Amino acid sequence: MAALFRHRFAPALMVLAIAAIASPFVVPNAFLVDNAIIIAIFSLLALSAGMAYGQAGILSIAPAAFASVGAFATGIATTRYGLHPLAGLAIALLLPMVAAYPMARVITRLSPMPLSIATLLLSMLLELAIREGGSFTGGYTGLSGVPPIDFAPGAAGMYALAWGAVIVVVLLYANLTDSAIGRAVKTAHHDPLRATADGVDVSALLAAYFALSASVAGLAGWLYAHYMSYIGPDSLTLHVSVNVLLMAVIGGASTMLGPILGAAFLTSITQFLPARGTQGMFFGSALILVLLVAPNGALGTDWKKLFSKGRGRAAPKRTPSSVAQREEGAV
Repeated sequence: MAALFRHRFAPALMVLAIAAIASPFVVPNAFLVDNAIIIAIFSLLALSAGMAYGQAGILSIAPAAFASVGAFATGIATTRYGLHPLAGLAIALLLPMVAAYPMARVITRLSPMPLSIATLLLSMLLELAIREGGSFTGGYTGLSGVPPIDFAPGAAGMYALAWGAVIVVVLLYANLTDSAIGRAVKTAHHDPLRATADGVDVSALLAAYFALSASVAGLAGWLYAHYMSYIGPDSLTLHVSVNVLLMAVIGGASTMLGPILGAAFLTSITQFLPARGTQGMFFGSALILVLLVAPNGALGTDWKKLFSKGRGRAAPKRTPSSVAQREEGAV
């Protein structure tokens, strides 16, 4: 925890924690509380994408697929076998991790484009498996009647649980990033030859980090299934994975709070853009704008330095010699 409070975004996290606890009591609006729960779930998904892409350099298009694994795991455990949601949570955390690690051992050796295609194929295969799962997964109709979480009753309880999960994940993420493992991951991402020379098994390390990010996505899927009380083949699709990746990139994939900012911004905007085509146009425009103005995302960009460079280009210094040359040219 000490590592997080040495971070420059620590005050922002404190404000986030206070807002998460107080908002349902200050503004008891059902629509706003519901929207805030969805933002929390997508924040976890965006944090998963940020861990994989921003830290480990793995351009994964499968965060929603791993969330779907977690959601269906807890849905099947609680509806088919009558297990408690906490047992479903354990399965939702472990199963995506177990599925992601062996896959990552293979794809981390690939260049970025084949790697992203491999995760794309994984998403498509999982969607197909869910649809063809028959009565076990619910097939094309999905699973309904997923029980609510008894220790988080009502919208306010679910709100506190979802944002509490976000805060816990950020705390763990911050300490992991500041640890020796986190520094080794950064070295393996930016300079794998140096990491290998230091005795790091780059493939195993990045695979473990990718599996950890998949577990965070599984947590988001667990919350999603129990909040919606339904999970189907069209709930957490490839389209969701692309949106989640955009959230992380726009907010700042390499930062801890950037994915949360991106999730809050884009999720809130979708409330006013009902058509999927319109949403896609807006998301694409936002991504292009961010890549042009702030390639590292909203929180990953040094805005003071950027603006100072802009002012320097817009207003070049006038020296006496340049003024004299201009006057001579005019004569």
